[in-house]
Amino acid sequence: MAYRLIWSPDAHLDLREIAEFIEEDDPVAARKFVRLVLQTIERLPLFPESRRIVPEFSDPLIREVIRQPCRIVYRLNHHRSQLEILRIWHAKRGIPDI
Repeated sequence: MAYRLIWSPDAHLDLREIAEFIEEDDPVAARKFVRLVLQTIERLPLFPESRRIVPEFSDPLIREVIRQPCRIVYRLNHHRSQLEILRIWHAKRGIPDI
């Protein structure tokens, strides 16, 4: 059974800010990046545990997928069959605050 996908407000803001930053130099690249991130996220609910545990947190419910140059960090809630996108974090910014 696929998990229900939800987004935190921080994740929405992260994606918008990254897209705006890329768009300053290359609007086409910004649209392509957003499309790839969304495609990656849309596949996560089918296999929610297929991605790695975020090493900085060591919590099996907090996982990530890398979509260069970003880390898409999400949390699983097995009880609710829910996958929450927590942050879309630029890798050079260090550890995401979740």
